[in-house]
Amino acid sequence: MTPGRFGGALDRFFGISERGSSVQTEVIAGATTFMTMAYILFVNPVVLGKVADIAGDRLPFAAVLTSTALVAAVATIAMGLLANLPLALATGMGLNSVVAFQLVATMHLTWPQAMGVVVAEGLAVTVLVLSGFRRAVSDAVPLGMKRALGIGIGLFLTIIGFVEAGFVSRSPGGPVPVTLGRAGHLEGFPVLLFVLTLLLTAWLVMRNVKGALLIGILTATVAAVLARLAFGDASGFGPGDVAIPRSIVAAPDFSQLGRFEFSFVGSLGAGAAALTVFSLMLSDFFDTVGTVVAVGSEARYLDARGDYPRPTTVLLVDALAATAGGAAGCSSATTYVESASGAAAGGRTGLTSVVTGLLFAACLFISPLAGVVPSQATGAVLVLVGFFMMRDVGSLPWTDLTEAIPSFLVLTVMPFTYSITNGIGVGFISLVLLKLLAGRGREIHPLMYLTSLGFVVYFVVS
Repeated sequence: MTPGRFGGALDRFFGISERGSSVQTEVIAGATTFMTMAYILFVNPVVLGKVADIAGDRLPFAAVLTSTALVAAVATIAMGLLANLPLALATGMGLNSVVAFQLVATMHLTWPQAMGVVVAEGLAVTVLVLSGFRRAVSDAVPLGMKRALGIGIGLFLTIIGFVEAGFVSRSPGGPVPVTLGRAGHLEGFPVLLFVLTLLLTAWLVMRNVKGALLIGILTATVAAVLARLAFGDASGFGPGDVAIPRSIVAAPDFSQLGRFEFSFVGSLGAGAAALTVFSLMLSDFFDTVGTVVAVGSEARYLDARGDYPRPTTVLLVDALAATAGGAAGCSSATTYVESASGAAAGGRTGLTSVVTGLLFAACLFISPLAGVVPSQATGAVLVLVGFFMMRDVGSLPWTDLTEAIPSFLVLTVMPFTYSITNGIGVGFISLVLLKLLAGRGREIHPLMYLTSLGFVVYFVVS
């Protein structure tokens, strides 16, 4: 089959031309999404590996990396083929911290038991999807709140980009919680690389250059590699940054697959076990809805009501990915907000996701290469993606304070608490309360009342 015919087959299968895209654009978008997500291959093993369970066991780095890559590859390709949307999935940041520091470190579960909680949560969400309840809750969210979720996630991505690049950091002391650079100073080549990458990529975007975000990442990566080779640790990068591999190929380690068990019910008791699964489920439940809407604003697949196509398929793939993450021993997988980087690069169809998934699959064997990309490169791209997602801020219902104030709380709580779930929860609860106080409770869908009550329980339990 000739490349032209192959491209035509892809076009027809994914409906690429119908959505105003091209095969080349979709491939570039998929690579861009992968480049902004590849950090999870190395961050997830580090997060999960920080804690020893009650038996003294720690999760092996190589095995967690393999499981992370495998689940991301399978789930993302499934999303592309079944839902035909540019959404990528991988182990959820935040969710992995809950597993490590709450389930294992605080509640003293073994690692297999903690992964059993993740599997139980994924199965519970799957049942809610198949029953139609999860979609009904999504449809009950007002359009203004849906838009606020997307914008809030944009701001969340922005602060992630700043922090990961070292442009912003936690203040070591004093009344200011965060500070510029280190202790109020911008120092070293990595921060300079972030600034230059941000400016270069912004200039390319202004010039409407196709693949601007990917070009920015690749340019910064080349510069970082040259600096590391020329100056070593004096380049300013940390020991784990810009990891130039000694070999390209690494054999995958599948030893984590299947290492989960449901004995956590006996260890915690039925009531505590149910609440633990519920709190993890609630976090996963709304992170996905907010993320899909946010990416949809950039990829232009939302309709006039802010709804996205094939919602049951999207939510089912996401729920099964969460289950797979626990079963593979790498924590719950979820739809990634970094998918917006691929959408910003022009990704409009599931081909974007398939390309991203194939690159994750390649990392089963060439995983050392993924560590070459510096966080300053992906950080600059995330800041620009945050800008793209802020463009709908004028469409929020600012004249209706019962909706404007909750929307504002979503926009601020998400980045300032470093949690999508916290932002959604505060927004939902305040929307319901303000509508009731204004005597307009009938404007709220009954499921919004139920969901807000669930978030109240979530905050109390947390």
